[in-house]
Amino acid sequence: MTTTEPLTTAPIAAIVEELRPLLGAWQATLVDVAADLHAHPEIRFTEVHAAARLTGELEQAGFAVTRGFAGLATAFVARWSTAVPQGDAERAPTIAVFCEYDALEGIGHGCGHNVIAAAGLGAGLLVQDALERTPVAANLVVIGSPGEEGAAGKVPMIEAGVLDGVDLAIMVHPSGRNAIDGSSLSRIALDVDFDGRASHAAASPELGINALDAATLSLTAIGLLRQQLTDDVRVHAIIVDGGQAPNIIPEHASLRVFIRAQDREHLLENVVPRVRACFEGAAIATGASVRAAENTPPYFSLVQNPTLVGLAGDAYRALGREPQLNAPAGGSTDMGNVSQVVPAIHPMIELEPGLTAHTREFAAAADGPHAAAAVTDGAAMLAAVALAAFRDPAVVERARAEFAEQFPDR
Repeated sequence: MTTTEPLTTAPIAAIVEELRPLLGAWQATLVDVAADLHAHPEIRFTEVHAAARLTGELEQAGFAVTRGFAGLATAFVARWSTAVPQGDAERAPTIAVFCEYDALEGIGHGCGHNVIAAAGLGAGLLVQDALERTPVAANLVVIGSPGEEGAAGKVPMIEAGVLDGVDLAIMVHPSGRNAIDGSSLSRIALDVDFDGRASHAAASPELGINALDAATLSLTAIGLLRQQLTDDVRVHAIIVDGGQAPNIIPEHASLRVFIRAQDREHLLENVVPRVRACFEGAAIATGASVRAAENTPPYFSLVQNPTLVGLAGDAYRALGREPQLNAPAGGSTDMGNVSQVVPAIHPMIELEPGLTAHTREFAAAADGPHAAAAVTDGAAMLAAVALAAFRDPAVVERARAEFAEQFPDR
């Protein structure tokens, strides 16, 4: 059960056509939401404006909205169910649509989360409209997950039970290409602190212990280590604190380090210990002490569900987008953590060909001439996948069976 071939091309094409007039009614709102969030970029866990706009739209549409979740003030959970007998509602599938809306430091929406949020909102509104016209038993959840950029905001939400009772989870991410089955890299973040001893850098340097030297030496060691790492591994760091004045031997230096690999176990068991040894060796060589702490939850690799991938591909084709298969792993996403709990997809939708995320060019494109199409097509694709699953119990059953094959120990 690992095929990505089209599953239900004709029904998905019909669902997309069914959604077109409904999408027309919401298009102006969704495009305005994307532009509004782009104009008010907020970094992780400060997304007050974005959360208020999204929850306001959902509440106005009749969703029952819980603001704040898992101790995260800018998280939200919005629920809506079709009006069916209680027993039918309890047996109905529950599908979660994730919205992300945090920006990047310095360059705003250089990852296009304003597009993600608007498309996720649109998916929820379209599914609601379609099911009010042709009801089937369905439970829909739109989840607002803050702090995706660097803080893994979905992890505390998962731990607090946001996926309890959820059968499938879906979202869409803007990109430089249309891709439906790519993976992501698992990631560990380390905050590394070196402590030395201050001294006058000219009069008595021999009395100091240079914490910045330890930090620099550790980065050199990592650079050499890269020669012996597998091709999928990425290690990248910044110096957060390198001292206060050049005439004082730095008594403290700190690094922020990301360590990534395709395979979660390989990352944790092999790569991270070797990188930690670079810090420890640098501390020994310079006489400094070192502390390396994981202050951010780990990101796990994205494992996309084949049945949902097939549906997403069918929907893209019906929308006139030819999806790329076997896309290479790129960065890291906490949707990977979701995908290791429930069957999930995280397809990419093209903003402009060849765009690279986390750039000023991407930020401009996220409110550029093609942003509206990415929002509306993304919303239609997600809504079509959700409606196919709500209307055909075999979709959920097959997705669950595939998940059990992908994670036999769960």
